Formats: sequence, C-alpha cells, structure tokens
Amino acid sequence: MIQQKEIHLPVCARGFHLITDYILQQLPALPKAGLLHVFIKHTSAGLTINENADPSVRVDFESVFNRLMPENEPYLTHTLEGSDDMPAHIKAALVGSSVTIPITNGRLNLGTWQGIYLCEFRNHGGSRKLVVTIYG
Repeated sequence: MIQQKEIHLPVCARGFHLITDYILQQLPALPKAGLLHVFIKHTSAGLTINENADPSVRVDFESVFNRLMPENEPYLTHTLEGSDDMPAHIKAALVGSSVTIPITNGRLNLGTWQGIYLCEFRNHGGSRKLVVTIYG
C-alpha cells in the first residue's frame, strides 16, 4: 500500500533544523516494513540525514556551506531575489531534495545519532512544503 501526504513546515530561520519528530507527528502509523520518502518542493532549501544529538553540528554545517558558496560573489547573475538566493539554489543542489529511510517494525530505521534535517538556505525562506510518501 502507498500513502502520501503533503506537510507544511513552520517557518524556520536560515540554518539546519531537525524535523524528524515533526514529520512523524503528521503521519499515520507506519507499516511494519517499508520505506519513507520525503521530498521538499523548493529549490532554495534541501533535506539531508545527519547527526541529531550535538547542536554544534548544525552550526558547523552552516559555517561550511557559507564558505563553499558565499553570498555577493561578483560572478553570480541570478540576483533579483536577493544576495542569498543563488547561493541557496547551489547549496540545495549540493544537499539534495529528498531522503528515503527504511521502515522496520513500524519505526524509521535510522542510526542511533541520525535525524532528518531541513536545510534552510534563505534568510527568509517562508513555510516549506514536503511531500511524504509511505511505501509498505
């Protein structure tokens, strides 16, 4: 059976935000076995799975991504929506727009220290929409 739901995330500040619990609260009971696929419907934010315990990881992610793709570079031409827009598109392309997680015994089969992150790359990105598909 396949189930699908669109989830609207609350507005998040620029940065990396754990959203695993928020997603799970919006879903029906998970099947005994299957897959959970989460897709973000935006080009200036992304999704990833990473460390869920130490908040300094999120700070370091933000620092590294800003060094990889700084704002206000003179070679960027897509600047109409602000100096953070084109860097946000590039960062989102690096991270990706979806994650897929196995479901085992009715739970996400994540590692001990893993969580789903919203990677918000805009200063004022607004509410983000996710499409969550449960296969099982």
